Amino acid sequence: MAESVYVRIIGARLRGQMSYRTSFALQCLAQAVTQLGELLVILVLFNRVSALGGFSVNEVVLMYAIAGTAFGIADMVAGQLDQLPTYIRTGTFDVVLLRPLGTLAQMMTSDVQLRKIGRVGAGLATLVYAVNHNDIGWSPFTVLLVVAAPIGGAVIFGSIWIMANAICFWLVDGQELANTVTYGSSAFTSYPATVYGPWLRRFFAFVIPGAFVAYYPSLALLGRPDPLGGPALLGWISPLVAVVAAGVAGLVWRSAVRHYRGTGS
Repeated sequence: MAESVYVRIIGARLRGQMSYRTSFALQCLAQAVTQLGELLVILVLFNRVSALGGFSVNEVVLMYAIAGTAFGIADMVAGQLDQLPTYIRTGTFDVVLLRPLGTLAQMMTSDVQLRKIGRVGAGLATLVYAVNHNDIGWSPFTVLLVVAAPIGGAVIFGSIWIMANAICFWLVDGQELANTVTYGSSAFTSYPATVYGPWLRRFFAFVIPGAFVAYYPSLALLGRPDPLGGPALLGWISPLVAVVAAGVAGLVWRSAVRHYRGTGS
């Protein structure tokens, strides 16, 4: 029953967004251009250097493509959580609690922005280019990894989004801190982990499992050993990391909601 309610909610919002098709197409194009603008930054960097963190331009583009596609999916599904501070500050979250539906699912379906599919499309197009311009030893396992990596990465990003925004239940105006973690993770995963300093690498790679979004899967696809000395197994376990991250995010969200007391407004 609850699933059908969510389907109707999402369907209604998507139909509303598709009512003005020209505007929708332009918004999708704008999202795609934004995504490709980040790729342009990488290409500009390689006009000055021949390698970045020990990786060639096509190898870095592969990491960027996986990360960009994953982030685009997560943004489309979980990006609505950026509105959580407003819900808490204005007392609107009280209404969410009164409905006989899951609070997290309600927030994630509150304002689905289909235009963000433009970002996903740009990421997928870049991924197609990258896998065709890198020396990948194709097998059923690598094909499966190419498909699973962006999906697993999206789950990891979505979990990060949930946990980062859950902070706002304790810090009502904690949106900037949440954005640092969510969008900071996106920036981190678009480049090889080798370009970052040790403390930043450890934090965004393992405390926030950003390295499992694109860096380790890309190493597995390329058949390259980890310059940082990590075992080859790390490149294949991103789906498992995604499951663990989702479980932890669910626990954090439930704990945060239990501590919600309203703002008194």
